[in-house]
Amino acid sequence: MLWLHGWARTSADFSAAATLLARDGIASLALDLPGFGASPLPSSAGGSALYARILEPVLAQLGATPLVLVGHSNGGRVATALTLAHPERVKALVLSGAPLIRLDSARRSPVAYRWVRALHGRGLVGEARMEAARQKYGSRDYRNATGLLREILVASVNENFESQLDQIIAPVSLVWGANDRDVPLEVAQRISAGLVHSTRVELDILPETGHLVPSEQPAELSARVRRLVVGP
Repeated sequence: MLWLHGWARTSADFSAAATLLARDGIASLALDLPGFGASPLPSSAGGSALYARILEPVLAQLGATPLVLVGHSNGGRVATALTLAHPERVKALVLSGAPLIRLDSARRSPVAYRWVRALHGRGLVGEARMEAARQKYGSRDYRNATGLLREILVASVNENFESQLDQIIAPVSLVWGANDRDVPLEVAQRISAGLVHSTRVELDILPETGHLVPSEQPAELSARVRRLVVGP
């Protein structure tokens, strides 16, 4: 098993769930993705495909046995990119709060920010004013990221896997918080509908749960992972 955490999180998010599985003799590996925790930044900017390539040596070291990939939030993007690139290495895919689809209702940047960005692009507004606009109008993750990490974030949030979901054959378990406001349940429902060639698709909605499923509901997450590893 391989656990992949969300943006600005670390492998520690999966400690409780991994411990529960270890008691059943199920071994797993949780990584700090590049740029977070103990892992350095990658050498260039890119989205989930870049991260998937970075993780290829890890897959090689884990041997030829297909893995269960568990991806939360942005880690779900990376897990999906790995599944698409190396389907033979994936026994099953577990996703929680994974923003694989951009909703049409997603909030556009405020008009004032778009004006400043346009003027900055034409050299009429300096970098200091542009950064002030980023800090005022950007998301929390965007405000907190700088330099290369911000470029990686922009590349990641602009991804949309909807047209590629029909390429996934492996079983997929979607474990979603009913109260997830960062990646609403509609995203999970559309992912489920797009997995037309997956051998099995399950959508489990966890009541009174928000976005951070791994830390809010580790027992529920581990139970669903266990079912994929050893069966019902």
